[in-house]
Amino acid sequence: MEKMHHFLCIDLKSFFASCECIERGLDPFTTPLVIANKNQGNGAITLAVTPYLKSKGIKGRTRLYEIPKNIKYTIVNPRMKLYLEKSKEVVSIYLDFVAEEDLHIYSIDECFLDVTDYLTLYKKSDYELALTILNTIKEKTGLTATCGIGPNMLLAKVSMDIEAKHMPNCIAKWTEEDIKTKLWAISPLSEMWGIGSRMEKRLNALGIFSMKDLALYNKNKLQDKFGVMGLELWNHANGIDTSRISDFKNQKREKSFSHSQVLFKDYYGENAKLIIEEMVSVLGSRLRANNYVTKTIGLGIGYSKAVQGGFYHHQKLEVATNDEETIKKVCFLLFDRYYEDLPIRKISISCSDLEKQSGMQLNLFEDYENTKKKEEMNKAIDEVKQKFGKNSLLKASSLLEDSTAKERNQKIGGHHE
Repeated sequence: MEKMHHFLCIDLKSFFASCECIERGLDPFTTPLVIANKNQGNGAITLAVTPYLKSKGIKGRTRLYEIPKNIKYTIVNPRMKLYLEKSKEVVSIYLDFVAEEDLHIYSIDECFLDVTDYLTLYKKSDYELALTILNTIKEKTGLTATCGIGPNMLLAKVSMDIEAKHMPNCIAKWTEEDIKTKLWAISPLSEMWGIGSRMEKRLNALGIFSMKDLALYNKNKLQDKFGVMGLELWNHANGIDTSRISDFKNQKREKSFSHSQVLFKDYYGENAKLIIEEMVSVLGSRLRANNYVTKTIGLGIGYSKAVQGGFYHHQKLEVATNDEETIKKVCFLLFDRYYEDLPIRKISISCSDLEKQSGMQLNLFEDYENTKKKEEMNKAIDEVKQKFGKNSLLKASSLLEDSTAKERNQKIGGHHE
């Protein structure tokens, strides 16, 4: 029987805005301060706001003109160097309590700690150790942190997101007994870690409006609809998460193919998907030309400088593939799951966990003839493009205004003699 694990998920509250206040000797809980690019005028999107403004109903990412006129506030430009330095200070505090192999830095202001093997050492409960760490952060840096505690990384993260900010000492602890009473109560679905507004709409269309609905939904139907990701959503709704911090430490640096684009203007939902589809086409051709199939697809989205941030997530597949439709579907699912309806300036896609293709890729949901036809069609398209140039065959969508495929093909050599 596996021992009970104790995970902490710690988030630095209103991190960027708090850093700016502390540098100025101000209290972020009483100071109305906004971080935004002043040069962009009243339409600028805020990068962060102080806890004081959040208490007034102002969201962390909003346009300046959306802030009520009766609320007075100070605007400061972002200083990423300062935030990185502060983040390093906090990471050094975590490493005073746990070894590096038990720390996973999730983002500049958020991390996971596996404290399972430290409770006996410190003679503290997981709650007591969390409180000690949060107090140390406050004393040494002036920053306020919130913490979720759970038997797995998922419950630690969700308890922090949902409950910690409302609790004494800013700490919330969820156990398996809280799954049906607290996790299942989460609604709307976009309140849940890993479900964005787009994925929420797709789940709503299936009659799923709460985590309880998702947990009780037929997991086989979810897998048919969303592939491996559907099973992961069902597992998360039931509080199941077998990942460990070591999973993030031991990722092999195996051969991979990747493709990224910096965009010439702000892209949003559907026109961003157009670019993703074009990039997948490039990667699919590269995989087939080198006789590789991939078992892990990654999608990264970088938001514009005015907003900062973005995300990178990957999904493992049950069956390795080099089929563009399959790769595109996974990328779109990742996009729908995590995209926040913010302006996009960079898109990255990676195909890793590669292996040589040894035969036709079959799965339970596709018949042999259909798979054979698809592979033959991809081969024919690759041969035409190789002979007559990348622009010799284009999808109709590549002629749309927001497409970059045609121009990009010309820049990198659209014709091979």
